[in-house]
Amino acid sequence: MKPLFSLDSVVFSLAAPVNPDDIRIRTGEKEGVWQNGEHNVHVLVVKETDSLEAVTKELRSALSESSLPALVTVDENDTPTGIITPSQLLAYYLSLIQNQSVLLRTLMDTMSEATTIVDSRNVVQYWNRAAENIYEIDRVQVIGTSLDEHFASESIRLLDALRQGTSVQRVYHIPRPDSHVLINAAPIRLEGDIIGAISIEQDITELVRLNEELAHTTAHLHTLQQEMSRFHAADDPFYSIKGHSASIHAAISSAQKVAQTDATVLIYGESGVGKELFAKAIHQASRRREKPFIAINCGAIPAALFESELFGYQGGAFTGAEKKGKPGKLELAHGGTLFLDEIGELPLELQVKLLRALQERQFYRVGGTEPITVNTRIVAATNRHLEQMVADGRFREDLYYRLNVFSLEIPPLRERREDLPELVQIFIQEYSVVHEQPVPRIASEVMQSLFDYSWPGNIRQLRNVIERLSILQENGVILPEHLPSAIRSHQAMESVSAYQPPVLSRPAPHAMYPPAPSGAERERIVAALARTYGNKKAAAELLGISRGTLYNKMKKYGLHEESFRWE
Repeated sequence: MKPLFSLDSVVFSLAAPVNPDDIRIRTGEKEGVWQNGEHNVHVLVVKETDSLEAVTKELRSALSESSLPALVTVDENDTPTGIITPSQLLAYYLSLIQNQSVLLRTLMDTMSEATTIVDSRNVVQYWNRAAENIYEIDRVQVIGTSLDEHFASESIRLLDALRQGTSVQRVYHIPRPDSHVLINAAPIRLEGDIIGAISIEQDITELVRLNEELAHTTAHLHTLQQEMSRFHAADDPFYSIKGHSASIHAAISSAQKVAQTDATVLIYGESGVGKELFAKAIHQASRRREKPFIAINCGAIPAALFESELFGYQGGAFTGAEKKGKPGKLELAHGGTLFLDEIGELPLELQVKLLRALQERQFYRVGGTEPITVNTRIVAATNRHLEQMVADGRFREDLYYRLNVFSLEIPPLRERREDLPELVQIFIQEYSVVHEQPVPRIASEVMQSLFDYSWPGNIRQLRNVIERLSILQENGVILPEHLPSAIRSHQAMESVSAYQPPVLSRPAPHAMYPPAPSGAERERIVAALARTYGNKKAAAELLGISRGTLYNKMKKYGLHEESFRWE
C-alpha cells in the first residue's frame, strides 16, 4: 500500500487499473455497478483529480445504515451501552486526520527552519514557508515534484536518509552557492520500512556573511599592523612586545631563534599574555614575511562553521551555478603562516581533519573533489594544559605531537612585575592621545595597587584598566578611588595581612652599596622613582636593593615623595 502524507493526495494515484467494459454507469448518474467476476459491486463515481479528503466525504454521505454493520459497545456484563454507525465512525476518522493535517501544516509554517518532507520516491509532500523564503521557490512549484528537479542530487543530504537510512545532526551544508545551512535529516520509518524522509535546515547564510566580513576586516587590520611594524621597526619584528624582564627576554630570544626555521610552534600562555603578538612577530622574522599571516580562533567560530572556515567550500553545488566558492584560511595562508589560536577548544571530530591536512599538506574544500596542496607554516596557541587534555581523551595525542614540535611559553604578568611601570607608561600615553587629553599623573598609591595585584587577565586586563583610569582621571590626576573594585579590595586585603612599616634604621656601611659617586647614585634613585611613579617596592627591585635600603638612601639624599611629580 502506498504511504500517504496528506489528505490533498489525488485519488487517481491510489486507484488500481480496471477494464472500462466491467463498469456500468448510467449517463448523468453518480452511482453504478462493477462486474467483479461473478460478483456485482456497488460503485460511487468520483473525479480522478479529486483529493482524498473530498472522496472520503463523498463516501461518507453515500453510506446507508445497512451498508456496513454498526458498532455496539458493551460493559463488563456485556450489556449494550452505545452505538456507532459506519457513517459516524468514518466521520471521526476524517476529523482526526483533518485535525492532524492542520496541526502539521501550522507547525511547519510556524518553524523558522526550512522543513522538507519527501515520500519514498523523493517526491516532496511538505515544503514550509521558511523553505520558500530561503530557497525562493514557491511551494506550488515544489509539492508533488521530485526534489531532483530543483537541486542537484549530490547536494541533497535528504537522499542519504531516504536511501541509506542514516540521520545527520547539525551538519554544515551548502545546498546552493548563496545558501549556507545547518541540516538535520532523518528517515521516516513505519514498521521498519522507510516511507519517506524529513530535513530541517537552519539558515546561517547571514552568520556566514558576517563572519566573512569580520575575516576581511581582521585581515585588513593585520595588513595595517604589518605595515606599521615595517614602518616603526623593520629590523625588529619583536619591537611591539614590551618589557625588560629576564622572563620576557628569554621568551623573545627563543621566538627569534625558531622564527628562522619552518618548525611548527606551539605557544603556551594564559589569556591576555600576548600569544598572537608572538605569533605575528615569528612570522615577520621568518623567511615567509612577504607572504600572508592568517589567524583563526578555534574557540570563537561555531564547530559547524569551522570546517568551511579552515578548508573553504566549493561553488557550483546548485544546478546551473558557476560561482567559484570560497577559499579557506589554510589555502589563504599558502606560503605564509596560519595561526591557530585557542587550539585546545577544537572539537575532536575536527582535530582528525586538521591532523590529516597537516600531515598530507593537502585537503579538500567542503563539497569539493579536487585535492588542494599547500605549503603553510603552523603556529598554534593555547591557554589550556594540552597534555592533561590528551590524558583525559579530550585532545588527540597524534595532533598534540604534530603541533608540539617547538613549544614556547609566555610568562604571565604577575611573574614579570618589573615590566609593569613601562607598560603602564605606554598605555597611559596611548590613551591620552586617543582621548585627546594631557598625560595624567598617577598617584603613588595607585601604582602600588597595580604592582601588588595578581593580574589574572594579564596584559589585556592591564590595558583595559589603564583605559578606565585615563577616562576617570580628575584634573590630570589618577587617584585610588578610580581603580576597579577588584583591585581596591585586593590591595585592602594585602594591606591588612602583609603591611610592614618602612625600616628607618641608620644607613648600612658603604661597602654594601655599588661603588658610585653620591651624585650618580642619587640620580639613579631619582630615575628609578620616576620610572615607577614613586612605587618604592618597584623602584627598589629596579635598583637591586631592598625597600628598607631604598628608604634609607632617600633619607640620606633628602628625597621626599612630596617633592616629586610622577609624570
